[in-house]
Formats: sequence, structure tokens, C-alpha cells
Amino acid sequence: MNGGLVRLREVLADITPSERKVAEYILSQPKQMIGMSVAQLAEHSGGSQAAVIRLCKSMGLKGYQELMLKVAGDLQQDAGTAGYQEFRRDDTIEMIMENVSNNNIQSIRDTLKILEPELVTKAVEALRHAKRIYFYGIGASYLIALDAQHKFLRINKTCFSFADADMQLISSLMLTEEDVAVCISYSGETTAVVECTRQARAQGATTISITKYGTNAVSSHADIPLFITSTENEIRSGATSSRITQLNVIDILYLGVTSRDYDQSLLSLDKSRELIKKMKKQ
Repeated sequence: MNGGLVRLREVLADITPSERKVAEYILSQPKQMIGMSVAQLAEHSGGSQAAVIRLCKSMGLKGYQELMLKVAGDLQQDAGTAGYQEFRRDDTIEMIMENVSNNNIQSIRDTLKILEPELVTKAVEALRHAKRIYFYGIGASYLIALDAQHKFLRINKTCFSFADADMQLISSLMLTEEDVAVCISYSGETTAVVECTRQARAQGATTISITKYGTNAVSSHADIPLFITSTENEIRSGATSSRITQLNVIDILYLGVTSRDYDQSLLSLDKSRELIKKMKKQ
């Protein structure tokens, strides 16, 4: 039971000012929040009791007790961790090596706190039984889609990804109830991916989204919303850690399917591996 602080950071930009007062107080004083009643938290944060309850709903939690338990779990689990590191002018190569690596590791750890096993299970089952799988993403997210296509193709799954946005949109109109669309956008607001998700769902396909945590257009159209977190809100370093967390989720889905269809997947992997090895020798 953890992930309270991660969820708070991710929803800050999307909540009301009164909710933000409460969220910022918890983020700055997480230890003091533990054991407080709703009324006490409202008083100390300068918010209101109604804002505390609304904040819990904005985070997708059942209530204040769940929020407190998740924050307490974070404090226990995160003791001794370095946390995210900002990049500065004239950092040494040694500092950059350490900070990039630590931030990527921290992003994966934080994503695990908000990635719901029940939704991952649903996504794996949908991918297992899909007639065709389409991976949608623009820019850096297209690279994730391409990686996913490569992985799932090697276990004999009929799957597609397109670099061209028009091709993505056209293909989303051709999906059926037997297909699955995996829609990848860190912001969840990439116009082409939003439309692909909407059209895929309208055709009856199962839609899986991989976006940042919180309310966004892509996840709102997804049957199975999977959420990630990264350092992108803290540092101006481009799509670095979000790419790592997206790849990590793809690996989880891929290995989830592979483990459930183990013998057939292993046979397909061996066949492709042998052919590639043979071609490299020529």
C-alpha cells in the first residue's frame, strides 16, 4: 500500500487551487500528515475538509484513509532513497551518469506504485486473445510503439505500428472487436493518438492506454488505462525517463503474454532467433 506521494505529484497541475493547497502541504510535510484527521489536515494546510475529500477523488482513491495509508507506505519504503535529481549547468560526466541512471530507476519504482496489477492482467489477456494488435504513438512514443511491435511480432502476434500519423488514423478506422489498440502518449493529449484511441474504441476494439497518471484525453477513451510516472515534470531533459518507463510497461505486457503462452512463444522466439543468426553469417 504505497504510491500516495507519486499520485499527488502527478495530479498537481490538474486539481483546483483548494485541493492544491492540501496536496502541496502533504508533499512538503508527509510525516506530519500521518495520523491527522481530515479536519486537522484542512486546518494545517489552509484548505478545507471538502478539498481534502475532493483531492482523494481526484487521485482515484476510495477516501482519506487510503491516501494516508499510501503516504505512510511511501515513507517506509522510500527511507534512504536519493529521489529525483535536477540537471544543472556544467555537471560533471560522473554526476550526469549517476543522475540519469538514478532518475530512470526512480521513475520505474514510482511507476510500479501506480500501475494496477488488475489492469495489467486485463491488458495481458486482451493482447493474448487479440486477432491483431495496433500500437499507436507519435514522436518519442512512436519509438515505444515500434519496439512493442518488434517484441510481439517475435512471439507470432500479428501487430502493426506506423510512423505516419495519417496511416495511424486510417488504420484505427479499420479495427474490429477482435483487435486491440495500444495507445501511447506520455501527456495523454497528443492529438493523433487521442483520435486513434477514440476511433479504435468506436469500432469495438479493446483500447489500452499508456500515459502519465491523472485525467487526460487518451486514458479517458481507453478500456484499460495504464499509468506511468517520470521525472519530466521536475527536469527539462526531454522524453528521457518517460521513455524508460513506457518501455518497462511494454516489457511487462510482453512477458505477461509470453509467460501465459510459454511453449508457443518459446517456439516462435527460437525460430526467429535461428533465422536472424543464419542471416548474419551470410
